[in-house]
Amino acid sequence: MLTLAAIAERLGLTVLGDADGLIDRLSPLERAGPADLSFVSKPAFLPLLTASEAGAVIIKEEWLGHWSGPCIVSADPYLSFAHATHLFDNRPKPTGQIHPSAVISPSAQIASDVTIDAGVVVEAGAILGEGVWLGANSFIGQNSQIGGFTRIYPGVVIYHDVTIGTYCTLHGNAVIGADGFGFAPSEAGWVKIMQLGGVRIGDRVEIGASTTVDRGALGDTIIDDNVLLDDQVHVAHNVHIGARTGIAACTGIAGSTVIGQDCALAGMVGVGDHLVITDNVHVHGQGRVTRSLKTPGSYASGTGIQPFRDWSKNAVRFDQLADMAKRLKLLEKQLAQLQEGEEK
Repeated sequence: MLTLAAIAERLGLTVLGDADGLIDRLSPLERAGPADLSFVSKPAFLPLLTASEAGAVIIKEEWLGHWSGPCIVSADPYLSFAHATHLFDNRPKPTGQIHPSAVISPSAQIASDVTIDAGVVVEAGAILGEGVWLGANSFIGQNSQIGGFTRIYPGVVIYHDVTIGTYCTLHGNAVIGADGFGFAPSEAGWVKIMQLGGVRIGDRVEIGASTTVDRGALGDTIIDDNVLLDDQVHVAHNVHIGARTGIAACTGIAGSTVIGQDCALAGMVGVGDHLVITDNVHVHGQGRVTRSLKTPGSYASGTGIQPFRDWSKNAVRFDQLADMAKRLKLLEKQLAQLQEGEEK
């Protein structure tokens, strides 16, 4: 437990009310109890304060009229909540030990204070930085490098010639450095194009469970610093993702596409190959990116949800658009001719 004063001090914020109250955990407003700290991030949530039993809340100064209990005043409650979660981090801690069942090549370089759990394989020439944690049954391929204090969760597979920076997190069953999907057609069938590049991942990158980042065909696939990849994202060969870009679950990015800095791709976005997306672009969920986006801004494609009967009617009309366009053009031509006749 922490006192409200201790939490505020760690966050660099101010307490109003009883600063000595003990906080046991963080909870949402509607489920918070007397020993819980909650937060209000949007005006829409202010009505929840009336019925909330939270012991304290993180709140903006201009919203104090909606809350009479102890609170921590913040200009950005959601960001302060994010920082507060680190004070209550309940994840297992590294042991600094190497499990006897791990298989480690004699030529691998293992720094001090590394944790290697059961069933891990580290191949020849691999380099593990200080404080790295390899979860159970993970695999580190030949000549791959893992930067200091990076955490590799169980079942992660990192192929050969992959470089991962410091303070990264790779969640369970992520695969880094598998072959890109490259094949040349021939009369005898498909001819595999050997994927001769690698993968380079920067610092403080987080990669979700079952996400795949393929190796480059020629040159490397590149993930810059502070990139966030959600679960089940697919990054094809030779893609380059710029710093601080976030990509949500089930998005697929085809080969050799470049995504700029500070972009956001929502869930199930599909991005074509050899495209360029500039900095500060937001693509809404299930968007289909089939051309380069050269102007910052928010983009969407497809139609929103609607009753099936309406959707089915509109789907029929969509198939008729080309014919309707021709008919409209013809009508415009006929109208212009009539107007010319009247003028004469």
